[in-house]
Amino acid sequence: MTDSTVTGTPEPESRTRATAPVPAPADAPPGTATASRRTLRAGGATLAAALVGVAVGAAIIEVRYDDPPPVAAAPPPTVPTSRSVPFGAKSNGNHFGSLRDLLLPVPDDHEPGPDDGAFGNDTELTGDQMAAAFEDDLGPLPEEQRKKLRQSWKDLHVKATGVRTYTNKQGGLVIGMKLHQFNQQEVQKANEFTALFTGDSGIFRLGPAVPGHPEAHCYLPPAKPSAPIDRMTCSAAEGDLLVVMDAEGVAPLPKDRIVGLLAQQLDRLARPGASA
Repeated sequence: MTDSTVTGTPEPESRTRATAPVPAPADAPPGTATASRRTLRAGGATLAAALVGVAVGAAIIEVRYDDPPPVAAAPPPTVPTSRSVPFGAKSNGNHFGSLRDLLLPVPDDHEPGPDDGAFGNDTELTGDQMAAAFEDDLGPLPEEQRKKLRQSWKDLHVKATGVRTYTNKQGGLVIGMKLHQFNQQEVQKANEFTALFTGDSGIFRLGPAVPGHPEAHCYLPPAKPSAPIDRMTCSAAEGDLLVVMDAEGVAPLPKDRIVGLLAQQLDRLARPGASA
């Protein structure tokens, strides 16, 4: 029996609006703004291809998104009027509502970041849009491979992807947050595989832990000690959402500040009783 207990935010917060890209600070090394754009420019087709990649060659566990509509949360006794819950998480880990609402709002000490490819800096792509982009990616492949990849995509039950970017007001740091919503078991496997690969390959530098979220992990690509720009990626699984955060900025990166933003995002997504 599906558990449809829900938790969420009573009223949607103001959504961020796409703005012109924020320039790099005056004292940043040349090319900072260009490098930041390069980090965040992946479009829908790339996201779609990345998602199906976690399922190829894996045993797929069927999880259908056929839960009954979420039940509106009862208001506290002190509140005289009832309010519906527009977004949040069921106790079984599945999330409901717009991914733009589930994404972390732009904090006070940040501003909307540069565009993520052609989709702006505050976007939600539906499952149909992702599927169309994925189908475009299959064009050059032989028919037999296209057939296998289409089945892998179908088994993922992709619902949507949400994208939001942020830049700190001091400049020099750009963050891209993505929520990929698909098969809950595949979300967990993708996150576990990334943790094992980045930890065991010896290629990546291990990043800091995320306070209160042991399921999250961060890693950094190889870099020379003198490199002016550094990057860090963090990944976490929260129910049916694979959370991926990319950060790029002037070295050394403010890692504590970056993982603090990820912790805020994961707290926003936590199912009942999941937060530490």
